[in-house]
Amino acid sequence: MSKVSYQGTGRRKASVARVSITPGKGVILVNGQDFKDYLCRATLATVVVQPLETVDAIKNYDIKVNVKGGGLSGQAGAIRLGIARALIGADSGRRSALKSAGFLTRDARKVERKKYGQPGARKRFQFSKR
Repeated sequence: MSKVSYQGTGRRKASVARVSITPGKGVILVNGQDFKDYLCRATLATVVVQPLETVDAIKNYDIKVNVKGGGLSGQAGAIRLGIARALIGADSGRRSALKSAGFLTRDARKVERKKYGQPGARKRFQFSKR
């Protein structure tokens, strides 16, 4: 008999995370590695676990994540959104707690493009009067 699986997709900056949660012991794998090893920094690991802590479900689910694109910070944010969406799929009663904590809001900020005649998006070359 196969276990029931719930899916969620998260995006942040240039990162896309596909999250699958199944009832289990609390193992979190990101691209086949333990999430603490993959994300390197403790702050990013806590970002990933935040939705699970909010609904007291850390030890209740095994989580498999496939994430690509962007850097580690964007990937951690994408994983957090994906986990929150998957938790709602498992139990829709958690929606209000996750929404009030802000875990269901997609962070739409992206890097602004560089403009011609400038060294960056907003920065200008040094002005010379003479």
